[in-house]
Amino acid sequence: MKILLLLVSAIVCRAADGLYLLGPGDRVSVSLGDLKEMEIKPAVVEMDGMIQLQHAGRIKADGLSTVQLAREIEARLAKVVRKPQVTVEVTEYASQPVSVLGAVNKPGIHQLKGRRTLAEVLALAEGLRPEAGNHLVITRLKTSGAIPLHNSRTDATGEFSTAEVNLSALMEARNPATNIQMRPNDVVTIPKGDIVYVLGSVKKPGGFVLADREAMTVLRALSMAEGLLPMAAVQNARILRSRGAELKAEQVPVDVKGILASRKPDEPMRANDILYIPNSAAKSVGMRALEAGVQIATGVVIWRR
Repeated sequence: MKILLLLVSAIVCRAADGLYLLGPGDRVSVSLGDLKEMEIKPAVVEMDGMIQLQHAGRIKADGLSTVQLAREIEARLAKVVRKPQVTVEVTEYASQPVSVLGAVNKPGIHQLKGRRTLAEVLALAEGLRPEAGNHLVITRLKTSGAIPLHNSRTDATGEFSTAEVNLSALMEARNPATNIQMRPNDVVTIPKGDIVYVLGSVKKPGGFVLADREAMTVLRALSMAEGLLPMAAVQNARILRSRGAELKAEQVPVDVKGILASRKPDEPMRANDILYIPNSAAKSVGMRALEAGVQIATGVVIWRR
């Protein structure tokens, strides 16, 4: 996934001025080539779509490409200058915002700067954080048209359409149709995924993001943590389970030894459960459980498979 995002980042870096249509807030510079006796200072497209340029006056720039705007300026200047050669460049993009929120490395407002796909927008946000879930949600203004996905639906207000996209299918290119073209003012939200934690005497302690529709059990959690350490006190293993708004977690004893020996049924786990395997040298299970809670509060490594 990281490799794919790096490749997409390289694609995003390509210039796209030829595909970009100007809009309110964009700042442009105008070059007159060899015409040194005249100068047109940089200007901003106003909210009404007009731009005020020296020597050329007010021009409707909204919806024009830089090439089209250059031709409009040339037509104005041709009344006073013979065969003017005009070049327009965008120096500041501001008219095509897309918001990327949630579990990404650079959440916030990013400018599309032309045509951008969903994968490219995720690259603009510098990719997913390890705790990202398995789906993202796209929200689009009704005035921008419906989202071209089969699960697109209109919200209760009738002003927006929303759709979900499976992240694994998108990033692994298993469903190219989900890599849709984004529109200005789209909002992409990447919620955190359901996570289970395995702490204590295991080889790879941390949090593990659950895959789509994955059922988690103690045995599977231990396998993701790459097994027990030699000093693990499996007889004192516990699941620490949140009890809603209560600060104190419920402690559920787990017969790990019996599960490993197939004498006991595998124990199901819930999202945000903490499977804690104490060390045989621990003074008490209660103390180690407290230490586990402190470790969770200060942050643990989250693994994404």
